[in-house]
Amino acid sequence: MIGTASLALATLVFVGTHLALSHPLRLSVIGHLGEARFAIFYSVVAFATLGWMVLAYLPLDGAVPLWIAPRWWWIVAAALMLLACMLLVGAFDRNPAFPHPGAGPRPVRSATGVFAITRHPMNMSFALWAMVHLSLWGTPRNLIVASGILVLAIAGSLGQDNKKRAAVGQRWRDWEARTSLVPFAALIGGRARWRDSAPGWTAGLGGLALWLAVTTFHAPTVSPLVWAWRNLG
Repeated sequence: MIGTASLALATLVFVGTHLALSHPLRLSVIGHLGEARFAIFYSVVAFATLGWMVLAYLPLDGAVPLWIAPRWWWIVAAALMLLACMLLVGAFDRNPAFPHPGAGPRPVRSATGVFAITRHPMNMSFALWAMVHLSLWGTPRNLIVASGILVLAIAGSLGQDNKKRAAVGQRWRDWEARTSLVPFAALIGGRARWRDSAPGWTAGLGGLALWLAVTTFHAPTVSPLVWAWRNLG
């Protein structure tokens, strides 16, 4: 019980400090420390709280899960994780949500690739990761960590939209009008075009490589590489 409480507290501190330093406290802390020192401070806090989470997480192995997903759902979960990996890799390719210090006004481009799927592909990749893990098994440590990551991903996306509206103004509102936070919502609603939603080579191949690596070492029962090794070797 003490170990579970420690993990819950560590997760709360990790999520809370990340959100606070990313949004309401960001400008105030930057005003006191400057951009360079703030980046160092932010990184130290993030790594320290994440390290606390890891140290609290590891000893809790062995708890009886409240549920375990059926075999067929693990295959579906693996497919969802492939999408999450593509969103994560694609997020690094011309992401308008990333800061661009000193950059002038930019025209709003069409939503293409992973940005036609969601305007926050990195955060939504973490949200998918969390929801998949919550669905697979119900151990206390999994419920705590996955729930924390899910809250961080969604709240972080909403906070980022608010921050960008204030900093960028109408250009960001135009971008929001062409995209969606919820994956595929803009495509289904007709605000983005399906033919523009192909992830592209970077997200496609990079996401596939990441997914193959993760499933091989973390979920070998659904890994195509493990299956090929066992059946075709």
